[in-house]
Amino acid sequence: MLCSIYKSSKKEGAYLYIPKKDDFSQVPDTLMQMFGKPVFVMVIKLDGRKLAQVDVEKVKASMEEEGFFLQLPPPPENLLEKYKEQKAQQK
Repeated sequence: MLCSIYKSSKKEGAYLYIPKKDDFSQVPDTLMQMFGKPVFVMVIKLDGRKLAQVDVEKVKASMEEEGFFLQLPPPPENLLEKYKEQKAQQK
């Protein structure tokens, strides 16, 4: 399965995977407004491939069911909570 990957011009670390290059017909308008102007990154073959940030099977399933997959960046690490956990473990 081939897919085209685009990065968001508005949201750092957000990527949109679609089955056909430049065919955003399956992507909801509200999502496209949030995403901004898509910036083409590459076309890749998903079969037999590992992706750095997401499970390739989730990408395939989402593209088959919804016509696209949206990859969002992980939430920022809460350093205060991490510090509290470390202190609690030291006691």
